[in-house]
Amino acid sequence: MTILHYIPSIDEASGGVGAYMQLLTRDLGRLCKLHVVTHRSHDERRLEGCTLHYIKEGWLPWCNGRKEFMRLLDEVTPDVVHVNCCWTPMCAMVVFWTCAWRRVHGNRNTKVVYTPHGMLEPWILQRHYWTRKMPAMLLYQRRALGMADMLHATAESESANLRSLGWNDRVCVIGNCVDVDAIAMKESWRRRRTVLFLSRVHVKKGINFLIEAVAHLKAEMDGYSVIIAGSGDQGYVDELTAMAARAGVADIVRFVGPVFGDAKYDLYREADVFVLPTHSENFGIVVTEALACGTPVITTKGTPWEELGSWHCGWWTEIGTMPTEEALREFLSLDEKTLETMGRNGRRLVEERYSCQRIAREFMEMYKAMD
Repeated sequence: MTILHYIPSIDEASGGVGAYMQLLTRDLGRLCKLHVVTHRSHDERRLEGCTLHYIKEGWLPWCNGRKEFMRLLDEVTPDVVHVNCCWTPMCAMVVFWTCAWRRVHGNRNTKVVYTPHGMLEPWILQRHYWTRKMPAMLLYQRRALGMADMLHATAESESANLRSLGWNDRVCVIGNCVDVDAIAMKESWRRRRTVLFLSRVHVKKGINFLIEAVAHLKAEMDGYSVIIAGSGDQGYVDELTAMAARAGVADIVRFVGPVFGDAKYDLYREADVFVLPTHSENFGIVVTEALACGTPVITTKGTPWEELGSWHCGWWTEIGTMPTEEALREFLSLDEKTLETMGRNGRRLVEERYSCQRIAREFMEMYKAMD
């Protein structure tokens, strides 16, 4: 089969969606003829296993890349066009252009798959609803999702939320992947007195809950460091820094900025526990990365990670300061042998359910079932 993925950006700053594409292409490219179309950026991730194409970025008629994309469809003649992300007008345009192309050419066998990547979750929809989301839904977003032959969700919870919108009830669930074979697990669970958050520094991520929880546990966390790693708006970083100072934990909470590559995995391995106190995630690739490194995880029911409890490798809490505090207090009470058992359980979970090879096979099964 020939598969064409569209993604707005593969820049390092694109976050989890760019990382997802980088992980997926290598193994998916071994199972099909894989093409990826995107827009140029300054700090691009390196994609393996695919042919990379660029089109203009924009959605006005004179700068929207339509000609390049239609020419690419003629050259590649894909069996599936798979669109990643939403709210960006170009994502919808790719759906519209593909549907127009197959009508003109009578090529009705080309299917369209749409992956929103959590961008239609309730918490996201509620933010800037009247000023941004509602206009986008009326102009293009609802129509584009409805025209897709299949929606792809990364968890059952996201699938339920997509169906509840009533725009398209054809949904397939496939999780995100991690290159577990390339990630070394930590060799020791001796406490290093380090708590790690690593993701975008954004209001959605609930970092304020972590800072407040640490302030409540200041005495118990004497000698600990709480590392906040990730890129974000400097104004919001300054706001969180001021919050930590007011709470009396400026000496505990450290903002280290974005961390990539080997340095990122070193942080996961050096941490005693990874905390993602988020309001909303469709998946949370950072959770799989931490688990692959053998580090127990605390995250919220804003993520689909109920498996943390059933696999005994972390805590799946309610959203807020008190639930985060309670999970941290329980973590602090554990001995190193228990932390090792949890770490090894997490690694096994990722190996069995979220390896790149397994997820690539699941995508091919979805694509073939659409014929």
